[in-house]
Amino acid sequence: MSTRRALLTLMGGMTAASAVGGLYGFWIEPTYRLGVAEYRLNPPNWPRDRPITIASLADLHACEPQMPLQRVAEIVAATNALQPDLVVLLGDYMGGGRLVRHGIPVAETAAVLRGLRAPHGVHAVLGNHDWWEDPQVQRFRRGVPRTARVLAEAGISVLHNAAVKTGFRGRGFWVAGSGSLWAFRETDDGRYLGANHLGRTLAGVQDRDPVILLCHEPDIFPDVPADRVALTLCGHTHGGQVRVAGFSPYVPSAFGNRYAYGHVEEAGKHLVVSGGLGTSILPVRMGVPPEITLVRLG
Repeated sequence: MSTRRALLTLMGGMTAASAVGGLYGFWIEPTYRLGVAEYRLNPPNWPRDRPITIASLADLHACEPQMPLQRVAEIVAATNALQPDLVVLLGDYMGGGRLVRHGIPVAETAAVLRGLRAPHGVHAVLGNHDWWEDPQVQRFRRGVPRTARVLAEAGISVLHNAAVKTGFRGRGFWVAGSGSLWAFRETDDGRYLGANHLGRTLAGVQDRDPVILLCHEPDIFPDVPADRVALTLCGHTHGGQVRVAGFSPYVPSAFGNRYAYGHVEEAGKHLVVSGGLGTSILPVRMGVPPEITLVRLG
């Protein structure tokens, strides 16, 4: 069924007002809108004299017709125009789900993402879909999805339970990346198995310079040590894809709306959850348009 016919089927029997709302949510907001969600934070573990701007891109889910390569290229150009000091990619690079005509191979998306520019580099973690779409790692429950190799070949630093030092002399910081908490599809008892190891991730940090932690899913946040990590950046939720008055009816998180979207401060710790760029399951967004998440520290 074509996208046009599918939309007509979904909208069949609607009132005129609801049909317009459906068209907006299923096509206009997810496909044509792109905003910048900006946060200015002063976390206690980040030196005030070390300002930095971080651009986060989450959940591209590149596919046709919702997120074609031209759209990815527009996002790359818009990100570069913000002149961030650091760019982070928070997982889920290939799209799928209902009304998706064609999932774009990660290699094609990576070829566009290699155009991202930032003085402190472009660093990535993998999302649950990056794991799910690799049959071999799903079958044997070990290894790292081929997406990691494809991104690395495009010059992007991929962090899987690892950390890397960047910054200028005397003003350095660490970017640490955790594995996905939903790496392996449901087991017999209905749980997801993770490929994350927070202890190993932070063990890669070899001095007392500040740490920015990346993880696809925000459910890692309660376990993040307050005395070591200045900021945690996550995606995965898409802000619920539908958000009304600060509430999302469905959030893929054990914590529901607690970590659905935006800046969260708990026990002196800071988390920013990006609303993301693409869609999953259904190609719909209402009240949470695609965004480049821009965080200014210091």
